[in-house]
Amino acid sequence: AGPVWAQTKAAPAHSAAADDASTRVGVINIQQAIASTEAGKQASKELQTKFASRQNSINDIAKQMQDLQQRIQAGANTLSDSEKNNLEFQYQELSRNYQREQQEYQADAQDASTDAMDAIGEKMMPLINRYAAQHNLGVVLDTSSSSNTVLYAANTVIITNAIVRLYDQQYPVKSAAAPAAKK
Repeated sequence: AGPVWAQTKAAPAHSAAADDASTRVGVINIQQAIASTEAGKQASKELQTKFASRQNSINDIAKQMQDLQQRIQAGANTLSDSEKNNLEFQYQELSRNYQREQQEYQADAQDASTDAMDAIGEKMMPLINRYAAQHNLGVVLDTSSSSNTVLYAANTVIITNAIVRLYDQQYPVKSAAAPAAKK
């Protein structure tokens, strides 16, 4: 009975200021905002460094596969069946290893990236809420999802850069603090 009553109850009268606040909209691309912060840039560099050796290992396996493929093709008419079978077996083993390593690498890199970006996003949400309240925004829409339905947003309602600036001021990165101060 409670929800039905709430639906049929007359809406309270609003002041013009309340109506204005409830109709003002802000638009943010949260993924872009997170990646654009100094902390996001630093996290991206750290992740690249962290996973560089694994990427190099995967590249090495791909090179070995390419070399084996060339040996198989070059020796198509000169290699014995036993040698061809041996090279094919080696190629298949490398191929399985490559696929497994690639999948594990992608999953681990995605997990690490998600963890780093989520940590920044958790700190960013209160800043978005504060910004929305200070600028009388009734709603803030996120356009970073591929399923978003925002077809147009005027530059005056896009708050992504403002939120990045607030984040960088609130959570300065030690190595980037000096350049950020020059802004």
